[in-house]
Amino acid sequence: MTYGAETWTLTKKVVHRLKVAQRAMERAMLGLSLLDKIPNVEIRNRTGITDIVQRAAALKWNWAGHICRREDGRWSRVILDWQPRTGHRSIGRPPARWRDDIVKAVGKNWMQLTSNRPRWRANEEALVQQWTEIG
Repeated sequence: MTYGAETWTLTKKVVHRLKVAQRAMERAMLGLSLLDKIPNVEIRNRTGITDIVQRAAALKWNWAGHICRREDGRWSRVILDWQPRTGHRSIGRPPARWRDDIVKAVGKNWMQLTSNRPRWRANEEALVQQWTEIG
């Protein structure tokens, strides 16, 4: 279910849909329906499965560190620094970008933090916690 989660832009809508889908799959694993009215916490304790949003956020965090440490000029790094040349902005709130949750968790200089792996891994909990609270 988390195939390609490294590249997802985590929005509230995506997080909600992931959690709903995971709960439905867990109920199906246990042979339960919504009519049984068993709390989600109890279902999670029975299955012992980790939260999908936490897993997706951790995968994204690890991928961000991997991309920023690359120096070989691959597209993944080039795209991260790319700015469109159109020169005009659309009306309304700008759409969420891939890097926005990382910037929110550790700040604008997150690319410099990736060079220090132990420190980068220690900050992983901040991003994971951010998305755990939202969903």
